[in-house]
Amino acid sequence: MAEPFEIEILLVEDNMADAELALHAFKKNKIANHVLHLQDGAEALDFLFSRGAYHGQASHPPRIVLLDLKLPKIDGLEVLKQIKSNPITKAIPVILLTSSNEERDLVASYQLGVNSYIQKPVNFNEFQEVVRQLGLYWLVVNREPPAAAFLSS
Repeated sequence: MAEPFEIEILLVEDNMADAELALHAFKKNKIANHVLHLQDGAEALDFLFSRGAYHGQASHPPRIVLLDLKLPKIDGLEVLKQIKSNPITKAIPVILLTSSNEERDLVASYQLGVNSYIQKPVNFNEFQEVVRQLGLYWLVVNREPPAAAFLSS
């Protein structure tokens, strides 16, 4: 596992099969060197806000957060809400990668400030291709804000 200060992608996914597919796609396509996989919303928030098991660990925010909606402990919408309502984390791009096709989840996600909402493909190859494209866009094509954007309110 990479040190927290090196994390490029924070993958928050409780389904191990989906997480392994995503990690494999990143590795296969050489998209991200440092991915941290967490399995519940509470741990994701602890990491992002340097609390709990991550208390006192100096870290730069991840370049992107790939977030599932249906998570144990704290669901994805609440994680998204806390990320986007905090001046330190609000500039981090958050991409919901979820199996939900519920319109209310889509609407709520955008109301809370999600950067992208993607329904997970069921097909193995399609899922890997979506993850590959996500990584390429958000880590290579997209221009991220300067580090100072994470410090200003």
